[in-house]
Amino acid sequence: MFKNRLLPRFAALMLLGFVSTANASQEDVLPSIRPHIAKLSQEFQQIPAERQKLLKKGALFIRSKIQAGETAQLTFICTHNSRRSHLAQIWAQTAAAFYGVDGVQAYSGGTEATAMNSRTVDALHRVGFTLTDTTGGKNPVYLVKYSESKPDIRSFSKIYNAEGNPQSNYAAFMTCSQADKNCPVVEGSALRIPIHYEDPKVADNLPTESAVYDERTQQIGREMLFMLSQVKS
Repeated sequence: MFKNRLLPRFAALMLLGFVSTANASQEDVLPSIRPHIAKLSQEFQQIPAERQKLLKKGALFIRSKIQAGETAQLTFICTHNSRRSHLAQIWAQTAAAFYGVDGVQAYSGGTEATAMNSRTVDALHRVGFTLTDTTGGKNPVYLVKYSESKPDIRSFSKIYNAEGNPQSNYAAFMTCSQADKNCPVVEGSALRIPIHYEDPKVADNLPTESAVYDERTQQIGREMLFMLSQVKS
């Protein structure tokens, strides 16, 4: 019943040009996430033109790798790998599944390792992702479920070139200005794209905390959906 209600709305959005028709495959993402994707896909016009240009560079990188028969490896980098970089990684992988863009692998990392912040976990829960703490401890490993058919994402804090992350020929997306400034050379990257986001930690322990984290989660989701929608459009 849920799917039957959403499909007419989704078709209308495609006719209006807000959602790319390029292999959009809502069946590949959890039903709990689909309403948020439908909403964010209506809001691409909110993305400033300069940011759209940067995101289109990312789309071009992805397209060129796929056309060459290679995996498009994307690493999202911030200082502590605790908030924005995780949100971007998870949304990018989800957007690839939604738009049917095979051959994309998203990663995240920091210039130092801390832990995935619990507020980030809560914000992702609120938009329909399922996160399971599999290890506990100071830097727990979460399994993030975003799809009915795709492998879960292993999310924990690490440096950007840690074992398991790409070592060469990847696109580095700098999600915070501090990491961008303090890391003038991103070892092994083939492309560097600065897409700075304001850190939601400015609202930690304030009455606006959840609202600020939700706003940042939605902004990043909107932009990752836009980028992946451009790959085959």
